[in-house]
Amino acid sequence: MSLTGLFLILFLLVHLIGNLQLLANDGGKSFNVYTEFMSHNTLIQIVSKGNFFFILLHTVQGLMLAFANKKAKGSKYAVAAGNKTSWASRNMALLGTLILAFILMHLWHFYFTFKFGSAYEMVSVDGAEIIDAYAKTKHVLTQPVWLISYLIGIAVLAFHLYHGFASAFQTLGLRHRKYTPIINFLGKAYSILVPLGFAIIPLYLYFTK
Repeated sequence: MSLTGLFLILFLLVHLIGNLQLLANDGGKSFNVYTEFMSHNTLIQIVSKGNFFFILLHTVQGLMLAFANKKAKGSKYAVAAGNKTSWASRNMALLGTLILAFILMHLWHFYFTFKFGSAYEMVSVDGAEIIDAYAKTKHVLTQPVWLISYLIGIAVLAFHLYHGFASAFQTLGLRHRKYTPIINFLGKAYSILVPLGFAIIPLYLYFTK
């Protein structure tokens, strides 16, 4: 559970860095070039398929853990019974389920549309015809219903990360009087800054449309 979580945490950072291309003031050229590279690079495609597997595995593990905790009526995530825990730590299964629904919505809007659909435009970049992923992304994220849905999903992700980041290290036994406060600080900073980065993108596209 912890290892798959840490992998997905790293993926989120890489995904955010790529999506920040949407903020470039170049009519979408940077983002289109980025998505074209990502969709045709063999190594990236292998990692992408592995990422789908890890998301599914992490979800199944989380639900199994939640059911086991509920059945045993014991403590969660190696936190001693009686300790004061956060709302996020007590509802990780719920947050994880909501995030899974958010991911499926995200895949429906983009991955499946580009992979199997035909409802997208082409654009010429340096003489080559490629999918205009920027236009599709902007079209989705500038619709109020989807903008709000994405912002809610990002907020849920932030709560999940707020507990999950530090908990992953704790569950692996990486606890030390000197380093644990640093890990906790990094976890809280990550759970705020990375979701904030994701939230800025649709808001920017919406208010600059």
